[in-house]
Amino acid sequence: MKLLASLLLVAGMAVTPVQAQAVQAAPDIPVASVQAHLSEFQRIANANGGNRAHGRPGFRASLDYVKSKLDAAGFTTRIHQFTASGAVGYNLIADWPHGDANNVIMAGGHLDSVSRGPGINDNGSGSAGLLETALTVSRQNLRPAKQLRFGWWGAEELGLLGSTAYVNSLTAAQRAVIKAYVNFDMTGSPNPAYFVYSASGQPTGSKAIEDLLEAGFASRSVPTELTSVGGRSDHAAFARAGIPVGGTFSGAEVRKTAAQAQKWGGQANVAFDRCYHQACDTTSNINATSLDRHSDVIAYALWSLSGA
Repeated sequence: MKLLASLLLVAGMAVTPVQAQAVQAAPDIPVASVQAHLSEFQRIANANGGNRAHGRPGFRASLDYVKSKLDAAGFTTRIHQFTASGAVGYNLIADWPHGDANNVIMAGGHLDSVSRGPGINDNGSGSAGLLETALTVSRQNLRPAKQLRFGWWGAEELGLLGSTAYVNSLTAAQRAVIKAYVNFDMTGSPNPAYFVYSASGQPTGSKAIEDLLEAGFASRSVPTELTSVGGRSDHAAFARAGIPVGGTFSGAEVRKTAAQAQKWGGQANVAFDRCYHQACDTTSNINATSLDRHSDVIAYALWSLSGA
């Protein structure tokens, strides 16, 4: 606990001993509940041409599903609109109405798929883990020191357009209250990895988030590796705004090495996700153990960063 308190202090996220102890109380996120959200995303895709892509009815149906769950759980939600590729796009923003609104901890992931498939791992997995974590916040009636904000982004697959539009829409003062952003894009890969975003080249404070996410996996006896994701996912716009960032990732088209297979199990010389951006990215493309572990680390990070 002393280590984690020190890490958060380095990031300018001061915690008391009582708040540091709350890391132990971060809940287990029930993987069956996360999988139930994935089944709903699959049903939506099946009913809407096989995908949940920007500008297609499956994306808006996915957003409406997530919003309805959050509204019923007591979140303050709003839909942020933008235009991309000749179509209206949507981001969903959800604030838990407790904690210091001048000190916001934000977590997000993209909700859209590519047009050729339902996108259940990419990125139904991160979206569902975030949703179930948010619903757990409500069930526990959490009273964090800092305010929690969640974002589900549109048009990520077209070039991170939704998250960029959201950050660009904020005033300097609105950006300044966001003290950290953690991103979860692909968490249930079938031949999984346990990657943590490297803080190298990221804004000051990102190293503390990197260390915290590594500690979350270590608390579950899961070894990790750092990965340099650069500007490949929705953390990028937040990083450009000077906001500390981090995230976890279970791997995409790159092949797992023999050393990684020895460390994590699975198949060497096979892609972490052979169905990446393909029609076969369905509920059958999910590794439940990976989904469970990454979802638990979402909660670990948010309970820790927010001083729950």
